[in-house]
Amino acid sequence: MGRLKLLWALVSHYKYAITIVVGILLVGFVDENSFMHRVQLEMQISDLTDEINRYNEQNAADLQQLRELRRGAKAYERIARERYFMQADDEDIYVLSDDEKPVTSNNETIE
Repeated sequence: MGRLKLLWALVSHYKYAITIVVGILLVGFVDENSFMHRVQLEMQISDLTDEINRYNEQNAADLQQLRELRRGAKAYERIARERYFMQADDEDIYVLSDDEKPVTSNNETIE
């Protein structure tokens, strides 16, 4: 019984401090509008802003290519050669790549 009275005296003496600490913990970590949730949303907004900027740059590049296509047949020919490796009847195309080949292991003991 002595411990209970001592605990009650301690709680009643520091009731405002305990209330403030519990309130800060609730608002900071547990609540739906907590600071941690706010930081996560700010990071998500930053990622989405970067994605919007990337799409805007891609849109500008595609619009530039569309303008080139409207100019004439030379643009069609250039794009067909660069992207789709099309060729004229009297020419050969060689594709050179700097990509590294995937490393494969012939270790049969793994399976």
